[in-house]
Amino acid sequence: MSSGNLMVAATAAAVGASAAAYYLTTKDIQKARPKGSSVANPVTGPRKYLIGGNWKSNGTYEENVERIKVFNKAGPIPDNVEVVICVPYIHIPMVLAQLRSDIEVGAQDCGNNTKDGAFTGEIGAHMLKDIGCTWVIIGHSERREGFGMAGEPEALCAEKCKIALDKGLKVMFAIGEKKEERESGVTMKVCAKQLAPLVKLLEPKDWANVAIAYEPVWAIGTGLTATPEMAQETHADIRKWIKENVSEEVAEAIRIQYGGSMKGENAESLLKQPDIDGGLIGGASLQADFFNVVNGVPK
Repeated sequence: MSSGNLMVAATAAAVGASAAAYYLTTKDIQKARPKGSSVANPVTGPRKYLIGGNWKSNGTYEENVERIKVFNKAGPIPDNVEVVICVPYIHIPMVLAQLRSDIEVGAQDCGNNTKDGAFTGEIGAHMLKDIGCTWVIIGHSERREGFGMAGEPEALCAEKCKIALDKGLKVMFAIGEKKEERESGVTMKVCAKQLAPLVKLLEPKDWANVAIAYEPVWAIGTGLTATPEMAQETHADIRKWIKENVSEEVAEAIRIQYGGSMKGENAESLLKQPDIDGGLIGGASLQADFFNVVNGVPK
């Protein structure tokens, strides 16, 4: 099957073509992805870095095709870095067909439905897994806060995370405080409140497929960034909380990403901190600068 036909099939699946046509092409689409490349990084740490990109609600079809072309030409990825791009639902089939194979593809949210049914407007985790996604973001501050609609409470975020894990996805679980909460000195209290419902739902084996994305809300999309020292302090506090409330083993293994306006110019100083294991990148993930973040890991 030609790449053009694969693209037609992928796009048709996204907009509601027959299930038969979709299932005939999913594996072919995955096989047709252009190959990526890696480069050995002599610096190794206790955890593999995780750099996630969040395209949010951005891009026409043509614009995102052009972004993929930029990423496909961006050069090798250090072999101690895992890279994921989370894209709008409608673009997932196209990205799965065209993006280099060493960058994983994920979604920015999923429903709390565990199966098909009367859930108008929802995309279930089982559907994301079926189409080829490997990751999903749960609990992003924009969804917790809401945008012209009710936000998602802590219990719902935890429920979605558990469902996604049970359906075979890996989860970047986002937490973080607002500016007034930071200034009031209750950052860790807020983060603990967001994590506590998750601890009640997850089994020990689940944590291997969870990363925590610490996103200070006051730094998302504002251009403000926590200093490396501020970010490290909170990351260390989160790891300590996981040790005390889950287990020492999970605390040592779990990756904690920083998600407050990380970009190429500040990635290196943030990523060299001992408890910062990657980033969840917003605006910079729409640009070639995303690969400056990927290559900002210690060398």
